[in-house]
Amino acid sequence: MEREKHARAIMDRLAKLYPEAHVMLSYTTPYELLVAVILSAQTTDVGVNKVTPILFDHYPTPQALADAEVEDVEEIVHATGFFRSKTKSIMATARMLVDEFGGLVPDTMEELMRLPGVARKTANIVISNAFGKVEGIAVDTHVFRLAHRFGLSENKNPDKVERDLMAVLPAEEWFHVNCRFIDHGRAICTAKRPACGACTLADICPAAFTVAGWREEI
Repeated sequence: MEREKHARAIMDRLAKLYPEAHVMLSYTTPYELLVAVILSAQTTDVGVNKVTPILFDHYPTPQALADAEVEDVEEIVHATGFFRSKTKSIMATARMLVDEFGGLVPDTMEELMRLPGVARKTANIVISNAFGKVEGIAVDTHVFRLAHRFGLSENKNPDKVERDLMAVLPAEEWFHVNCRFIDHGRAICTAKRPACGACTLADICPAAFTVAGWREEI
C-alpha cells in the first residue's frame, strides 16, 4: 500500500509537470509508427524523425517496403545506427504484414510480438498509441532508470519492471507512464547527471542527491 501511494504521488506530480506528454515519434499510420519504433532502438526520436519522412516517401506501404532493395533501405536508415539489423527487421516485418495480416498492422499484443524486431516495449507503444488499447507499460531505458530511482522496482528485467509498475498504478495511469517518465528522464533525471536540485520530486525520491554527478540546477 505504501508503494502504491508513493507511485500515485509521483504520477500526480509528473502529470502537472508534463500534462501534454506524448510519443515524440512522427507518424500518421500504425505502419509508420511500428517502423519508427523499431528504428528508435538505441537512438533518439529526433534522429528517427529525420529519417522516416524519406523512408515513407519511398515506401509508403508494407508492400512497398517488403519489395524494396535492401541496400536502398540501409542507405536511408543508416543514420539511426545498427542499420543492417534494423533494415532486416523492418523489411521482414513488412513482409509478414503483407503475407499474414493483409498489409495491416495487427492490434493485439500477441500478434504484434510475432513480428520481427518487436518485443513487448514496441508492442505496448504501438497498441496504445495507434489503437488506443492499453495492456501494459512500455519500459524503455528512461522508464527503467526512473522506476529504480523512484523505488518502484528493483528488478533488472524490463518485463518484470513493467509488472512492478502495473502492480502499483491503476490501469488508467499506464498509458501516461512511458511518456511522462521519458520527458522527466530527458529533462531532469538524466542517466549520468540528474538535476536533483531542480527536481520537484526530490523530496519523495529515494535516489535524490545520491546519484554520482547529480546537479544542483539544470
